[in-house]
Amino acid sequence: MYNRTIPSQREHTSAFLNGLNEFIALACQKSADLTSGEIRCPCTRCRNFKYLDLIEVEVHLCRWGFISDYWYWTCHGESDPILCTTFNTCPSTSGTAQEGHRFENMVYDAFDPQFRMHPNQQIEESPNKDAQEFYDLLHAAQKPLWSGCTNHTELFTVVRLLTIKSDGNISQRSFNEYMALMKETHPEGNIIPEDYYRAKKIVSKLGLTAKKIDCCDKGCMLFYTDEDMKLKHCKFCGGPRYHRKKVGRDNYKEVPVKRMHYLPLIPRLKRLYASMSSALHMRWHYENKRKPGVMCHPSDGKAWKYFDGKHLDFAKEPRNVRLGLCSDGFMPFGNGAKPYSCWPVIVTPYNLPPELCMTTPYMFLTLIIPGPDNPKEKIDVYLQPLIDELKLLWNEGVVTYDISKKQNFIMKAALMWTVNDFPANGMLSGWSTAGKLACPYCMNQSKAFYLKHGGKCSWFDFHRQFLPTNHEYRKNKDAFLKNRVVTSKAPRRLSGDEVWEEVSEMPKITKTQPCICPGYGVFHNWTKQNIFWELPYWKDNLIRHNLDMMHIEKNVFDNVFNTVMDIKGKTKDNVKARRDLKEYCRRRELELVENLGGKPLKPKAKFILSKEQNMAVCKWVSELKMPDGYASNLSRCVTMKDGKFLGMKSHHCHIFMERLLPIAFSALRLQVWRPLAKLSKFFKDLCSSTLQLNDLRRMRENIIITTCKLERIFPPGFFNSMEHLHIHLPYEAIAGGPIQYRWMYPFER
Repeated sequence: MYNRTIPSQREHTSAFLNGLNEFIALACQKSADLTSGEIRCPCTRCRNFKYLDLIEVEVHLCRWGFISDYWYWTCHGESDPILCTTFNTCPSTSGTAQEGHRFENMVYDAFDPQFRMHPNQQIEESPNKDAQEFYDLLHAAQKPLWSGCTNHTELFTVVRLLTIKSDGNISQRSFNEYMALMKETHPEGNIIPEDYYRAKKIVSKLGLTAKKIDCCDKGCMLFYTDEDMKLKHCKFCGGPRYHRKKVGRDNYKEVPVKRMHYLPLIPRLKRLYASMSSALHMRWHYENKRKPGVMCHPSDGKAWKYFDGKHLDFAKEPRNVRLGLCSDGFMPFGNGAKPYSCWPVIVTPYNLPPELCMTTPYMFLTLIIPGPDNPKEKIDVYLQPLIDELKLLWNEGVVTYDISKKQNFIMKAALMWTVNDFPANGMLSGWSTAGKLACPYCMNQSKAFYLKHGGKCSWFDFHRQFLPTNHEYRKNKDAFLKNRVVTSKAPRRLSGDEVWEEVSEMPKITKTQPCICPGYGVFHNWTKQNIFWELPYWKDNLIRHNLDMMHIEKNVFDNVFNTVMDIKGKTKDNVKARRDLKEYCRRRELELVENLGGKPLKPKAKFILSKEQNMAVCKWVSELKMPDGYASNLSRCVTMKDGKFLGMKSHHCHIFMERLLPIAFSALRLQVWRPLAKLSKFFKDLCSSTLQLNDLRRMRENIIITTCKLERIFPPGFFNSMEHLHIHLPYEAIAGGPIQYRWMYPFER
């Protein structure tokens, strides 16, 4: 149904055309709506609302395709197996089915029985409170608005009206008037709710509610526990919980100074097993084993298997959920408005198969941390409700109904890692990502240093220690730091227990200002003991905080591109870099020379394109045509007048780095072009949806050699922390699986 066209061509696949003929034949045979040769059109534009003749339906489907998730043709005579197998009742194929089945499925997502039964036994007991609410809602989903109504149900109407109220920002008073008018103008005996209160009461049975938690204005605490709920002032800074707001002429009411929205995680995880469309897939990682050495899912990674070996009881139940967490800040009101940094926290399950994992329906918005300022280290304060739920899910678990097996079980869950950009990584992990000790893997074994003239931290000549002990680069005294021979070994990665020993003495963030730990910036970069260490299993995760390849790739590309194109103000080959080059390296041909006026001049470097070559690259990209849906129009980023690229987003850099960079810079000398081409291939291979373990080990060795070759070409000022972090990406791929499950693209979208 959804394999309509051949990739990069306009022809339809034979499978789609054959299936389309079968669909038309079935609709003609079974559809109760077939009148005068017309059936409902399920294309993306008509969406089963319009009746068209068979030829028009066929044309629409060929042109626009089926509406999403229309796997069961309920509007064309086919029964929904969810309803039939569970309650022995088949849905009506009348006009109510046009939108009703979608809301019936939503009702099933809300179904949460808390009663015991045999795994192979059908529901025979009298419904308890939760189950009765489900039946009431199911009845509302199937009940027409009045006798003879064929196209709308009570639940469908209520949800549509509430959506319109929200989108149009309609007041409650106006909404009540609209509802009263609708009830008066429709036939007698209609069941349209009379007001906003009754409409909300119908929808509230779904059970997916949000909690509003008052916060200290400075982020010191949440008024969250039973004890803290009684307070009216912050117990750390003494700030007020409420401020008075005038209501009417002489009346006032207390309004929270700051409020956080929390959407509980446990009900959402239960819904995954309450719906037939997802319950079967939650065991995919266990029932679909891959060949040894082939990695297409996080369950193929070393971290997943290591965790299973540490916690055998948790691993015995394949329905236990593995989770990933992401948080990042954004400005909801745009750059032109007053700065306001809002931080959503998203949790996603990894049990699902590759085609469903990391898709929007399974990304659960859990927290919305209010602004206007970046929470920084105090983000732990806002994460308290989520951590409490995660501890409950690990220690005790929750009774959950698996509709695919018709049984109740105790569901547990574990948080595997977080996914963040590098600054947010420091906020969540507690290891500061600034300074000489920024790398969370090398930690205090780093040999980074501050440049004398540039003033910034450089990781230049840091990567020879990762080479084999007999490699020729280790003894080279001229191509790297002058007069330096490297004999040290690569930094050792600390185990979870060793990290916990360091962190256990660090303070938690519970005060108005974070504590500065003794030895910070010299022996360690710890700023706090992050809240994730409250999880009993956190030290058993091989990866706790992922390095985000999306931002690493973009920063590496920006440095390479701006330096090779010699973009003024952005190039890493500036006057200060040349002075540092003379200070640390032996490259006389690149040292500054002074003209007659005493102004320093930069000799042209072999890694910089000439002005003519620069313009040729701009012209080539401006005329480049990409396949539809592959990338946005790169030509919009080119300004031919100045020979620059402006407004390149992360995905632009992703495409350019992996596909275009070797072609664009083919005019460079071969000794410069080859390392850049290998760097491009490294990122391209790492982004494969299926990885081979042997290939990753080889990539881990090759990227170290490639980085050392780049150190022989570019000045020390070129190598910031991003030019170092990419050597750890192959290790994370070996431990965590393909990069698509651990980067920021799906979350930012």
